[in-house]
Amino acid sequence: MGNSIKIWIKMITLFTIGFTKKSAEKFFSLLNQAGVRKIVDIRLNNSSQLAGFAKGDDLRYFAKKICGAEYLHILDFAPTKELLKSYQDKETTWDEYVSVYRDLLEKRGVKSRYSIDAFDQACFLCTEDLPTNCHRRLLVEYFEEVFPDKDIKIIHLH
Repeated sequence: MGNSIKIWIKMITLFTIGFTKKSAEKFFSLLNQAGVRKIVDIRLNNSSQLAGFAKGDDLRYFAKKICGAEYLHILDFAPTKELLKSYQDKETTWDEYVSVYRDLLEKRGVKSRYSIDAFDQACFLCTEDLPTNCHRRLLVEYFEEVFPDKDIKIIHLH
């Protein structure tokens, strides 16, 4: 019988969600069903009246009471006001937005300042209904790229 070495690599699961076009019931049901332990708000502005139940202070309370989850607002993961406005005003294409946003993550030192392990079972929150053209998708894909030694599973809740 030969010796065998088993290497266990813990899978890290990252979720994303947008609150637009979702009732509070649907939103929190999705988080609960997924087993989310932490909501990471990556919006530039988390206090807009348009956010309804997803305003930062309310979300902190609801996350704890409804999901037993922690709530964090991390601006290092948000686009700049200028980038967001330029994209919304159609002065910047999606491809340009992607490039500038990724450069922003690099300049902010996201890879070295944050441990991906701390985000296991975390859900990255933004406004957009779907992840297709949203920076939450870009962020989790960035994590997947810059932490190649980690087994990262990405699940978009919608």
